[in-house]
Amino acid sequence: MKGNGENKLAEQFAEFGGVVAGHTSFVIMSHVRPDGDAIGSQVALGFALMAMGKTVYLINEDGVPESLAFMAGSEKVTTPPAEPLEVEVAIALDTANKPRLGEKSLHAASKAKFWVNIDHHISNPAYGDLNIIDGTSPATGQILYQLIRALDMPLPDETRDAVYVAVSTDTGSFQYGSTTAATYELGADLIRRGLDVGKINADTYDNHPFRRLELMRELLNTLEISPDGTIANWELRDAVRLKLDLQPDDSEGLIDMIRGVKGVRVAAFFEELEGGKIRVSMRSKDKGVNVCDVAAKFGGGGHALAAGIRMAGSLEDAKAAVLAALGESLAK
Repeated sequence: MKGNGENKLAEQFAEFGGVVAGHTSFVIMSHVRPDGDAIGSQVALGFALMAMGKTVYLINEDGVPESLAFMAGSEKVTTPPAEPLEVEVAIALDTANKPRLGEKSLHAASKAKFWVNIDHHISNPAYGDLNIIDGTSPATGQILYQLIRALDMPLPDETRDAVYVAVSTDTGSFQYGSTTAATYELGADLIRRGLDVGKINADTYDNHPFRRLELMRELLNTLEISPDGTIANWELRDAVRLKLDLQPDDSEGLIDMIRGVKGVRVAAFFEELEGGKIRVSMRSKDKGVNVCDVAAKFGGGGHALAAGIRMAGSLEDAKAAVLAALGESLAK
């Protein structure tokens, strides 16, 4: 017997099937500073719809990160055009709130009459006309795999590989506690369908530019551990970003290095952005510490064990405020 959550998803999948059947043109977007789940989800759903004969545009405010350019089909993801696209349906993937799609992407999608919002962030406020949000799913890519299979949509090679990249990167290569039996079953099915798991893992995890190692050295020099050893943090100054000519995805996943220190329960990464804002990434390996709740205090969001914030002010002020809030959460 299906639980209420499964029944709800089944109904939403069916409704999405009706949207696909009733329309011919789609624009698919994901959040700024996209990660593997964002771009992988776009490619996965985009190629499934294209295989059905639909007109599909894939856009992202920042384009495809260098680290994900190896993905077959990623060349179809472009930065937004200057003029609005002539599309009927806009689909936002892996994006916790609408502004995170970016102003240019929102303008490009402004002629769409119907919005679909597919995501796995528990903080998502359901901003679509159709919202498919599963906060228990480890990745948006897994939701899309379930949707594609439920509707018997095509699953071309590009979709197959993109689903794997999306899910693998958002589960820490199938290591995080959010990983479910269904996640492993998904992986097995994709391998049976021809996924070259060795090659795609090598392309995803063993192909970093040298500047990433230089960045690691800079970050380690800023590493701080709280007196009780439970909170680790490091910081990235804008001057370092310029010196090393860093790309936005060069720091992807590095926070897991300090999260993995014995005794550390929460890790935080503070990064200066252009325009005077601070980006804060937080990771918890303790289910008793919900970093999404902490992020919400500063207008951020995400998941219980992985969340982020963008806030105005200096890096020093951001560190003081966020570390204090984390300390309070740990004390509870």
